Amino acid sequence: MVEYNPFNRQTVHNPFPVYRALRDEAPVYHNEEVGFWALSRYEDVIAAHLDTDVFSSAHGVTIEGADQGAPFLIVKDPPEHTFHRKIVARLFTPRRIAQLEPFIRRTAGELLDKMRDADRFDLVEAFSFRLPLDVISELIGIPETERERIHHLSDRVAARNEDMSTPPDVYEASAELWALLAELVKERRRNPGNDVITMLMTTEVEDEEGNLRSLGDAELASRFLELAFAGHETVAKLIPNGVIALAWYPDQRRELVADPGLIPNAVEEMLRWDPPSHYQGRWTTREVEVHGTVIPADQRVILITGSAVHDERKYPDPETFDIHRDIDRHVSFGFGRHLCLGASLARLETRVAFEELLERFPDFTIDPDGVERHYSGNVRGLAKLPLLIERS
Repeated sequence: MVEYNPFNRQTVHNPFPVYRALRDEAPVYHNEEVGFWALSRYEDVIAAHLDTDVFSSAHGVTIEGADQGAPFLIVKDPPEHTFHRKIVARLFTPRRIAQLEPFIRRTAGELLDKMRDADRFDLVEAFSFRLPLDVISELIGIPETERERIHHLSDRVAARNEDMSTPPDVYEASAELWALLAELVKERRRNPGNDVITMLMTTEVEDEEGNLRSLGDAELASRFLELAFAGHETVAKLIPNGVIALAWYPDQRRELVADPGLIPNAVEEMLRWDPPSHYQGRWTTREVEVHGTVIPADQRVILITGSAVHDERKYPDPETFDIHRDIDRHVSFGFGRHLCLGASLARLETRVAFEELLERFPDFTIDPDGVERHYSGNVRGLAKLPLLIERS
């Protein structure tokens, strides 16, 4: 009988054998001890993402549900979610994202050039964690004088104990980061300018009652906190996961070095092969039947993204990393109403990151011990664990 506990250390380190057993033997899985159900097949995960009437996000998207009631888009249902998303979506227009590419490329190059003469360096500390924080700070318009402080606070927010539990300092750092962003909003309210903060502050959209309104200061600060931390976490995980893939598949890395035009599809395969987030939590608003099994109302349900993207019913030979794979209806950024707002920005950052990385370090190798430490924190939290990259 298959057993799935996402907090089990062995499962965290390599969850894919368990995922396959779930898909084959228990596509609707119930863990009574921890208290959740789980859907693991691609089509079931897609269907649950689309059915927000039954699979609600408002009770939190973690197994513990500790994020229930948090002021974040990810834990809101329509119509409140729709109102907030309409405003924040103004940040992620194709034109605005395209305008960021020169900044992303310059920043990535500068970060990597600092390591150009090093025999080895920590990819996470020196590059993958820092790059998306710089980009999101540029997008939001955070003054350069405050960016080092935001880096420091984000480091503290990302910290995890050895057993992957959350240390108390994480909550203190989160409160400090929110206060910093709230003060930036208040300052811009006093002195509006031609910037993103002012634009979002003055944008009005129709709320659930049909009235035009804009976001208040506390709501804006929460949106920026969501962007400043959660918004960068995807890329901070995706880059090292992609580096591991290219180290394990050197022939494909050599293809990318020879033809950088293949990198965009390689990024899609990186997202599929080992997604930055392996599961999303939902809550059933009524009982629902899946594959002949009834999930009662008021139950935590985990949509296992990491399993869905390795479902043989959707992707042939899913364990193999293949930069030429044809990928459609990607679920690694969520799907439906909760599709990640910053998906296009994350793709752009990752593409540019690998273009710059492979130009400077075309024949890198990685420290095997670093891979093990890195993967021990892959599912729960960023953990900012090291991944040492070396010249071959």
